[in-house]
Amino acid sequence: MKPHLKKTLALALIGLSTVASAQINFYENESFLGSTFSTDKSVENFARHGFNDRASSVIVDRGRWEVCEDARQSGHCVVLRPGNYDTLQSMGMNNRISSVRPADANTDNDIPAPSNVSAYEYRRRPDERLQRVPVTSVRAVVGAPTERCWVERQQVPGATTQGGPNIGGAVAGALIGGILGHQVGGGVGKDIATVGGAAAGGYIGSKVGRNTTAPSTEQDVKRCETTPSTTPTYWDVTYKYRGRDHRVQMSKEPGRTISVNRKGEPRD
Repeated sequence: MKPHLKKTLALALIGLSTVASAQINFYENESFLGSTFSTDKSVENFARHGFNDRASSVIVDRGRWEVCEDARQSGHCVVLRPGNYDTLQSMGMNNRISSVRPADANTDNDIPAPSNVSAYEYRRRPDERLQRVPVTSVRAVVGAPTERCWVERQQVPGATTQGGPNIGGAVAGALIGGILGHQVGGGVGKDIATVGGAAAGGYIGSKVGRNTTAPSTEQDVKRCETTPSTTPTYWDVTYKYRGRDHRVQMSKEPGRTISVNRKGEPRD
C-alpha cells in the first residue's frame, strides 16, 4: 500500500473511532445546530480547540459530565446526565463553557436532561461527510384554524308583561263610549247605541295600559370567530438520492438542495 494511502486510511480510522467513542457533544447553536466539538475525555481548556464560550446546546451520549465556566474545571460548574439539552440558557451556561471532565461518583449538582426534548435526528454528527442532493418537491403543511373569542356589552330590550284589567280605563272608556253612542240615532235606537257604546268603550278602556315593558338593560355577550391558519407547521420535502425519491418533514423551508450523509439521511 502506498504511504499516502496508509496515511489517509489512518486518519479516517481515527475519525471513525472519535465518533464511535464520543460521549459528549457540544453545539455552537441551540437545538443542536452549528459547529460541533466532541470529546470522550477531560478537556481543561476549550480555547485550545477553538470552542471556548461557544456551546449553546449539548448531547450527552453516556456517563455524567461536569462542565465549567472557567478553564481547568473551575468557576461555576454543573453536571449533565445522559440526554439532550437543546439550550443551556436555563442553567446559566449558554456561551460560557470553558472546560469539561467526567464527573466522579461524589460530584452532585446534577441537571437532568429535559424529558420533552428528543434526540435531534437531523443534527450533523462529528466528522460526518455530507453531500448536496436536489429537492424535487416542497409542500407546506399549515396548522389547525385558530378561534378568537371576546366579550362585548350589548343592549337587551326589557321584557313586556301583561297585567290585570285597567279599571280606571274601563270606566273612562264606558263614559266616552256612552256619550258617543247617545249621539247616534233616536228613540230606542239611541238608547241601544248608548248602551253599546258604553260597553265597547269600557272593554277597550280596560285593555289600555295592561301591558308594561321593563327598561332595556346591558349584559356581557361572548362572541367567537374562527380564522384559518396560514402559518406552515412543517414542510413535506421530497428529494432525490441515488436515483430514488426520499421524503422528510422539515421545520424550515429548504432551498433547491439539502445535505445528506452517505446513507441518504438529511442533515442540517
